[in-house]
Order: sequence, then structure tokens, then C-alpha cells
Amino acid sequence: MKAQILIASLFFSGLIFAQEIKTDSAKTKNIEAVTLTKQVFKKESDRFVYDVSNSPVAKGSTTFDILKQTPLLSTTDDKTLKIAGKNNALVFINGRKTNMDADSLNQFLKNTPAENIQKIEVITVPGSEYQVESSDGIINIILKKKMTDGTNGNMRMSSSANKFFSNSASTSINYRKDKLGISANLNVSDNIRPQTYDLRNGSNNASTSSIGNIDDPNKNIGGYINADYQLTDNQNLALTWNTWFNKSFDSRTDLFNITKSLDNDNNTVTNYSLTKGRENAKSANNSVNLNYEWKMDELGSKLNMNASYLNYNRKQSSTNQTIASDIFQNVGLISREIKQNQPQIINNFSGMVDYVKKFKNDFTVAVGGNYNKTKTDNDTKNDTFDYTYNVDGSIKDINITPSPNHFVYDENIYGAYLTLEKKFTEKFSGKIGTRYEITNSLGTSDNAQNPEYARIKRNYNNLLPYLSFNYAINDKNNISYAFSSRMRRPSFWELNPVRHIITENNYIQNNPFVKASSVYTNELTYMFKNSYFLILNHSYFKDVITQVPLQREVVKDGVKYQELRYIRTNFGDKQEMSAMLGIQKSFFNSYLTTNFNIGIQRNVNDGYLAKDPTSGDMFNEFINKSKSNSIIVQTNNTIRLDKKKTWFVGVNYFFVDKQQIELGLLKDLMSLDLNIKKIWNDWTFSAGIDDLLKTNIVEIETKQADGTYNYVKNNEFNQQVKVSIVYNFGNKKVKKVRDIETAADSIKNRTR
Repeated sequence: MKAQILIASLFFSGLIFAQEIKTDSAKTKNIEAVTLTKQVFKKESDRFVYDVSNSPVAKGSTTFDILKQTPLLSTTDDKTLKIAGKNNALVFINGRKTNMDADSLNQFLKNTPAENIQKIEVITVPGSEYQVESSDGIINIILKKKMTDGTNGNMRMSSSANKFFSNSASTSINYRKDKLGISANLNVSDNIRPQTYDLRNGSNNASTSSIGNIDDPNKNIGGYINADYQLTDNQNLALTWNTWFNKSFDSRTDLFNITKSLDNDNNTVTNYSLTKGRENAKSANNSVNLNYEWKMDELGSKLNMNASYLNYNRKQSSTNQTIASDIFQNVGLISREIKQNQPQIINNFSGMVDYVKKFKNDFTVAVGGNYNKTKTDNDTKNDTFDYTYNVDGSIKDINITPSPNHFVYDENIYGAYLTLEKKFTEKFSGKIGTRYEITNSLGTSDNAQNPEYARIKRNYNNLLPYLSFNYAINDKNNISYAFSSRMRRPSFWELNPVRHIITENNYIQNNPFVKASSVYTNELTYMFKNSYFLILNHSYFKDVITQVPLQREVVKDGVKYQELRYIRTNFGDKQEMSAMLGIQKSFFNSYLTTNFNIGIQRNVNDGYLAKDPTSGDMFNEFINKSKSNSIIVQTNNTIRLDKKKTWFVGVNYFFVDKQQIELGLLKDLMSLDLNIKKIWNDWTFSAGIDDLLKTNIVEIETKQADGTYNYVKNNEFNQQVKVSIVYNFGNKKVKKVRDIETAADSIKNRTR
């Protein structure tokens, strides 16, 4: 795990929630033939639908670009997409979830042409048939159908610059001949992810300040091949292979530390040191999925079966040095060196079956099941070298403390669901369903220092009900309601009981005892004229999984120091309540298209922790029983400059007010993005600047009643200039046959 991702995870568990903007919809079923040429944005029974098929804005854009323009969707880091009130947005294609981890999916969306998209559906409260966790929402991308045989494709090159230059290139090809359809994509990128950090923590007696840079170089290559063969008019067989490779060598962490402490006479002692971290990592992600689909009648009944295999392999080695220094950061002698080797191998086999039966009286029954078997192997080596020196500066002694840990985690998940959906009248429809899941897991470790890790067994069952209804009052007014209960299992890396070193006195501790958390969501939506909407949402989270900053004073050589551990654990409960008003509309004969959202969000936290659950060590109690009300604003605007629809200007803005999250007070975030695009025949040229005002910088601070405090400031250099060139070739009517959810999808988002 890269050093900057480790430190970012200190606050992203809360930031992810804080940066989202509200959305609505709830499920993916087959949509009957509906013409959306006039109604670009529409509320259907359980989702919002955004039609982009005829939009000139899509030409030359990537899928990620068009998703950022979709009402109720947003991004604050140009990497992850958020739906209102959701901790995460899962991406589905044609009703099936993509089989990629976060990095792979980000590159896929940024290298797939938007011209392939028919419409985008936003589902905020997924039904029982979806294998989603926590308060996850769904972004369902509906691709255009194939129209004629032939070949088409897209080539894209782009560059961006913030602190460093980044480059990427991709090629996508679609081929269709009679019953065979093949689609493929290959993309490469080369970038350096820069960040700066200001980390401070302490008490009245001792404190630590660490300020510096992290530069993480990345080389990526990835792609997919999907072959879809039409066995009969109603049956299809498809084989899909996804691959992704990342190489990050010479990732550098350079922090300047100022440590203030008390000696035995209560005199303040100030020490200066440098933390130099160097890391090499590479990871490969390969998955294969076999899909069979049988359309059983003209009403839309169908049988869908998937079998998947997934292999994730990451190798990572790092060195963290603490070096004596003075106030001017002159380099002295090494006092401590920690060498870590943290490989991770994940193997998963998954199977799933879905059967949907439609009846003539607008009644639908959906039933299905899934099985996931996952094994993660983490063979960690951790060696600490403590140096002592003679007066002349020569090494006197090296004390080596090895801390190996081979942690193996086996997990089996059995799931089954039943959903009943009925259209009672032309105006009123409803759905009820439930999902039952059985989880059996066993974690084993050979860590001699922590014998309690030797065998950790967890078995639990969950019944997860779902309910929704939709009422079309008339052709202008629509109201809908949905209730959902979900759970969130910890990611595999969160369970691996290793320490990730930040500085000599600060580190992150994962926790194999973390248990699954539960989430209960209620959402009410009102829409007027398919352009204006109001969304009310309440979510209750039980046993929240997050990282908690525990602090205590430790005595070393007669001097009191402040120790900080970020512990991954379950931390009480929380509630999120929000009200969001929005509009999606075109003005001035479609010269201006805008989607605008404004709302208020209330957070109620209730968490307490004083003991490190991984070791039993006692710390100063960390209490978060805070509440906050905050304003959220988002607007995306496209201005057409000419009648021929060849010149466009984009003006996008978001504002997230300060709010209380699990780690403390997250200060306000804001970003203004500008871009211009020119379409010339089959070529599209675009240029833009993100975060024009340099206001998208994360700050979190925590203060406790006992005087301890913790502060994090992270600048990811979100201001960047971007340019791209896109060329479309071939028969423009040829599109992918279909995309298929793989059986391993529910496991994928829990990998690193």
C-alpha cells in the first residue's frame, strides 16, 4: 500500500462521506421502450434517468467526463464518483456491475468514449437483487445497441500538468459480424501523484508536527476483451477478461518532524528529525467471467448465470528511516530504520444465478443466489533497526527487532434474494424484497507477539429487507419512497494486522477483529416536470468502520513523548440526514444546459474508544459525540457557443461546507473547473483547468476535552491543466453487444 494512500486513509473514511452530493433512484430492472428525446432527465419508478444519446457534449468526451455532468453525481478528487448521501458509487454497465478495483475502474472510465452511452441511471437505494454494501448507490450506464455489422473505434491522447506532467493514451475497438460481437480496450498512463501533508498531534505536555511531501510515480497498463456470441435469438454466451497492471517504484515520503516533550524536571525538550520513506510496489489484477443469458419470453423473463475467477497479486517493499536533524533540516545520523515487505495475494471464485419472471398483469418476480469464496494471503515481514553511536559518530550497536506476520483470511459468503414488483395502476407501482446472507470467515496468523491473532473465527447471518413505491400524481408530479437495510464488510486490507509507519511515533494499525457494520436508509423523492426535484434522506449506521486517532504519553529515556496510533476499528454509530433541491434544465434554446443542486446535511456522531483493540493498550479516551449542519452546492453548466454545435464551454463548481465526521471537523471544500471543447468532423479537441482557485484542500482537526488534539492537512494538487485529442473511426453505428456483470464483482471493491 502506497504511503500517501495510507496517510490519506486517515481521513478519507470520513471525507468520502462528506464529499457526496445527493441523488435518487433505486433499482435496475429492464426499462420498457421509452423515448427520452424531449425528457433529457426523468424520474422513473426507482431511479433517475439521464439521456445523453443525442448530446453533442458526449462527443469526444470520456465516460468519466459525462458522468461528472450527470445530475446528482459529483467528484471532488477527479478519481471517485459520489451520489448524494452515499459513501460510494458502484458503477454498473447495462445493469451489471463492472469487475474492476478502484484504480482500474477509474482508468477504464477515463479511457472509454462517451459516444457509446445511451443513458445513465442513478439508483440511490438499490433493491434486494443487488449485491451492494453499506449505503452504496449505483450508477448504471446503458450502452447503445448495435445496429449494423462492422468495426468502429476510438483513439485518445491526453496530458495534464499540476506539480508534474501526466500522460495517457487509449484505444477502444468494437467489432460485430452476424452473431459474434467483440469489444476491446487498451490503455496506458504515466503519472506522478504529488501530495503535501501537515500532520500535528499532541497534548499539553508533548506534541509532534510532521510537514512534507509525498511523490508517488505510477505506470499503468490495462484493458479488457469481451467476446459475446448469440447462440440463438434468445440465448447469449459471453467470455470477458479484464486486466490491470500498476508499477510504482521509488515512491518518496519526506517529512520534517518537530517533537516537543518534557524531561524528568518538566523542562520542554525540542527534537528535530527527518522521516524518509522509500517504497517499491507493483500489482496485477486479472479476472475472467463466463456469462450465459436466456431471454425466455417477450415479456422480458430471463435467466442469467455467471461464473468468475479473480486473482489479485500485490508486491510491496518499503523502508522508513528516522534521521536526526536540526531546525534547518540538516541531515544527521539515522536513529531508527524500519524495513517492511507486505505482499498480498487474493484469489476468488464466485458464482451467481438470477431468474426474472414477468407476468402479463405487470407483476414481476425475481429470485436468485450467489456464492463467493475468497482467500487472502498476507505474508508480512517487518524488521526494526535501532542504532546507537559512539562519540565519534561511528555505529556502536544495532538492535534488530523482527516482527513477521503471516495472516491468511478465508471467507465464504452465501446469498439469496427474492423480489416482488407490481404495477398496480398507471400511476402507482411498488416493490418489496429481501436478501439473506450467510458469512463464514476464518483468519489465522503465526504472529508470536500476538497469540490472540492465531485463530479469529466469525460467522454471522443477515436478513436485509427492502421496500419501495412510486406514485405519479399526474404528468408533472411524481413522488417515491424507498427503505433499504444493508451491511458493510471490512476490506481485506483492513483485516490484515500490520502497522503502516508514518513517523517514528505515528503509525496506522489494521485490525483483524473488525466486524461488519449495518446501514438502514430511508429516502423520499419528489419530482416536478422531470426537471425539478427534492430528495429527503436519512441513514443510520451501526458499528461504523473507520480509523480512530488514539493518543497517549510514552516515556523513553526519561523523556515524555506523544504517541499516536490510527486504529482501524468499529467506532460507535452515526446518522446522516439531508435535504437536497435540484434542477436539470436547458435554457435559451439549449444554448445553456445546467444541473444545479443545493441542500443541507446534518451529521450526528456517537463514538467512543480508549483501548487499542489489537493490543489491549490503554490510551486517552477519544470521544466524538458531535453534531453539525452544513450546506452542499453543486452545479455543472455547458454553454454552446455556435449554431453548428461545435464549440462548447463548461463551468463546473462544488462547495462542501465544514462538517463533523468521525475523525473530527472537516473544513469546507470548494472547486471551480473550466473547460472548452471544439468538435471538428471526427476529431475533438479539449482543454481545461480544474480547481482554478486552489480551494480543494482537505483539512481535519480534532480537539478532546483532555487537551489532546489532532490535525491533518492534505494538498493533492487538484489544480491541474488538461488537454486531450480524440479521433473516432469506422462505422459509427456499431456498438458493443452488451456488458456483463461478473460473479466476483461484490468482492472486487474490497480489494486494495
